[in-house]
Amino acid sequence: MKISDFQTKDVINIVDGKKLGQISDLELDLRQGRIEAIVVPAVTRFFGMFGGGNDVVIPWRNIVKIGADVVLVRLDDAKPYREEGEAANR
Repeated sequence: MKISDFQTKDVINIVDGKKLGQISDLELDLRQGRIEAIVVPAVTRFFGMFGGGNDVVIPWRNIVKIGADVVLVRLDDAKPYREEGEAANR
């Protein structure tokens, strides 16, 4: 599967049924050669250009199912947001 295949799928939280958006990026573990998390732009963004600096970062372990049109995730956390650049500061 290619990243472009991921970017066309809607991300749905199965806990509350809310659509979170579409995948904009992936966090990779280059040493292990695996995907660590998917990144969904914050709801306030308009075509990825305007809005807040927060993105929803969903750990790979929280993905329940990848279907033809959607990615189902389980987000129980009240604050699954990470500031842009926070990952770069680690």
